[in-house]
Amino acid sequence: MRNAFTQTTDNRHFAQPGRLRIFALLMIVLLIISQTGCASEKSKEPIRGENYYLDTTCTVTVYGIKDANGKAVPAYKEKEKAAAAINKAFDRCAELDKTLSRTVEVSDISRINNSDGEWTEVSQDTIDVIHLGMEYSHISGGAFDITIGGVTELWDFHADPEDARLPDPDELAEAVKHVGFRGIAIDGNKVMLTDRGAKFDLGGIAKGYIGDRMAEVLEAEGVTSGIINLGGNVICIGGKPDGSDFVIGVEAPFSDRSEIVGKVNAKDKTLVTSGIYERKIEVDGKLYHHILSTETGYSVDTDVVSVTLCADKGRSCELDALSTICLIKGSAEAMKLIEEMDGIEAFFILDDGSTMQTSGMEIEPVK
Repeated sequence: MRNAFTQTTDNRHFAQPGRLRIFALLMIVLLIISQTGCASEKSKEPIRGENYYLDTTCTVTVYGIKDANGKAVPAYKEKEKAAAAINKAFDRCAELDKTLSRTVEVSDISRINNSDGEWTEVSQDTIDVIHLGMEYSHISGGAFDITIGGVTELWDFHADPEDARLPDPDELAEAVKHVGFRGIAIDGNKVMLTDRGAKFDLGGIAKGYIGDRMAEVLEAEGVTSGIINLGGNVICIGGKPDGSDFVIGVEAPFSDRSEIVGKVNAKDKTLVTSGIYERKIEVDGKLYHHILSTETGYSVDTDVVSVTLCADKGRSCELDALSTICLIKGSAEAMKLIEEMDGIEAFFILDDGSTMQTSGMEIEPVK
């Protein structure tokens, strides 16, 4: 793995297919020092790492870490320790990316998908993610289903505009017949799909799981203040070094990546934002997005353009699944679902430009 250690004030926004970007508006003087600042000022910058995983640019920024005496200090005072923590977090990310991806030939998921209905021995991480996927497949009544892989592989939402095509309708109709999470069998650390035509796709839940595990690594390495940004998944470890909250901005749909619609104060929180417009193709003048129906195989018809969910740190995996469910269900059902969830709040942007939010969501509008 290439070294993830960098020191930078670079505050670019990175493309994330399938996820509405959320970015940290880190209102700390250290982050807005100009390049003309003196060397002593620049040496006090946080420690930042960057790598490309999960089909996006991922960043980890450490602001505070424990020193050898267990005292929390600014990260620049423990540069090597902070850099090592970042690299360990990315090592964990790389490991899980290879384990849970359906497109990596040797991954657990690919081996299950290609097992022709036989038992496949997998890692505990894979078992844990599948269990969570089954839980949220059940909560959604099957509208969200981690066995939709046979459908998703028929679509190419990365195609160039001139090459965009719809799947063969007969193949799509056949693929949806094999979507069914109730056909998942688990015995210890072995998994089997009882329908030989079924295939896993953990894309709607794996990134959140990976983010949660990366946060655990950082905290085990002594990080007391930091942010993990995996595109649509942001995890805040603690708050700013001065004890105040981080400020997370939610980007406006269809913007030029510089416009935000709201700000959320966050300390030991995770936020996940999903939208229907980031991965899409246009065929014969009609737009098709990547949130697919488990019944038809085509893009779901929804009034929700994007949803941002917020909960305590450690729940990014849950929010990943729930954000997709919210897009599928539409605003009325999604609002009811999230209001019934303990400790989870939501902010919705609808197709008519209006917004909705749950009763406990604290978001500051930006005009």
